Amino acid sequence: MPSVLFVVTGARTWTLTDGTAHPTGYWAEELLTPHRLLVEAGHTVTFATPGGVTPVADSASLSEGDADAIAAIDELGAPLVLADIDPAAYDAVYYPGGHGPMQDLAVDGDSAALITATLAAGRPLAAVCHGLAALLPARTASGESIVAGRRITGFTDEEERLGGLAGRAPFLLESELRARGAEFDGAAPWSDHTVVDGQLITGQNPQSSASAARALVAALA
Repeated sequence: MPSVLFVVTGARTWTLTDGTAHPTGYWAEELLTPHRLLVEAGHTVTFATPGGVTPVADSASLSEGDADAIAAIDELGAPLVLADIDPAAYDAVYYPGGHGPMQDLAVDGDSAALITATLAAGRPLAAVCHGLAALLPARTASGESIVAGRRITGFTDEEERLGGLAGRAPFLLESELRARGAEFDGAAPWSDHTVVDGQLITGQNPQSSASAARALVAALA
């Protein structure tokens, strides 16, 4: 039975340029929908966070029933320590978003090493929305950015502007990915858009959670 590692942000705030600690976490839709689809497809899901801290959902992402669905995932309350993960132990890796990854996973060396090892071994790796911030510190064995020359999508600068935080964001995800050589393929704001480049699967936003998860299921098949 294929096993999928969900790497989830442990951050509870995102520090903005004006010093504001903006409350955040992971985006519920981007964790719950892929988790459900992968489990329904017969895959096992394991969670890991930086330091093994219990992750929290961004309160702005919680719809009716989400809190109960989160509480029902027992493993989410006791995630593994990201630094202790053996990349070879999992058939695929998935990164949900929320602004939390912009705080911790965007600079996490253990996460970067996991990404490099997963893609180098030809195993699927998927990320949605701000989860792509985890790709920023990852490098290939030759030292090149892991996204250089790769066709990907992710939360766009325009979506960040529409969300109201672009003016105080320490960085904009799309711009940073482009600066590292990514062939960024953004669609209209809030549209369902998933891009598959080999074993790298990326979804633009929460609306892309299901399509990215289905692409990951297909890759595991």
